[in-house]
Amino acid sequence: MTSVVSFADKPTLEGRLVVLRPVQIADAARLAGLHEETLRLTGTHQPPPRLEELEEWYRSRADYDDRLDLSIIEKATGEWAGEVVLNDLNRDNLSCGFRILLVGPTYFGRGLGTGATRLVLAHAFESVGLHRIELEVYAFNPRARHVYEKLGFVHEGTKRHALLWNGDWVDAHLMAILAPDWYEGGGPGGHPRAEPHDRV
Repeated sequence: MTSVVSFADKPTLEGRLVVLRPVQIADAARLAGLHEETLRLTGTHQPPPRLEELEEWYRSRADYDDRLDLSIIEKATGEWAGEVVLNDLNRDNLSCGFRILLVGPTYFGRGLGTGATRLVLAHAFESVGLHRIELEVYAFNPRARHVYEKLGFVHEGTKRHALLWNGDWVDAHLMAILAPDWYEGGGPGGHPRAEPHDRV
């Protein structure tokens, strides 16, 4: 009998530029101060909830075995740079969703998002045993799409006019990576999916 996949384990993952660790209540203060550019890139129309609500949200994340919420900590400074999330776990089909945010432009273009994504993909495929991870990326964020492609994500379709932003309709691209993609390109024995000069 096959084991049931779960995100009950909340690991700490260490890479060259970032450490991913379970979210903590204290991280909520940084989440409450997201830069407007981060809100745009994630298609978030409303500002973050009140600090008390965010603190309760982060406090409760450890209680769920169908999602994994990890804070992105920049190793060089020890600063909270954002979060990476695996959610919408489908145990029957060994799949889940993926999302990531960096708190603001200060953390863009330094490889932190690339490093965080690579770490969480490795955990999902190699430790949890997932087969498919999918995401959506808006058309006005080509930098993120480029990194996803370098890491092995494949464009599967487009949701036309999925977001109305400042009076303009924006498409959302659907992308996914499968376990075979990961092991062929980014996993053990494979070549790195993102070269050192790729930065997000």
